[in-house]
Amino acid sequence: MALRVEVVRARSEWADVVEVRLPDGATVRDALLAAGMSAEQVGIFGKLVKPETRLKDGDRVEIYRPLAIDPKEARRKRARR
Repeated sequence: MALRVEVVRARSEWADVVEVRLPDGATVRDALLAAGMSAEQVGIFGKLVKPETRLKDGDRVEIYRPLAIDPKEARRKRARR
């Protein structure tokens, strides 16, 4: 049975969404390769995972971009104002 998986990369204005079909036993790394994308940090439905994590049908692989500023530091700056 083939898996249907979405690979999503958020941009500042929009998101790249690629649907891929993979064989059973496929990993996050396989999905990234099939979608022609790479990443340092990835997750499935908001939870960080490793590239060797096995996928399930319907999973949404999310590619996370680096934060522009640490959330704690952003809160401190707002509080100072």
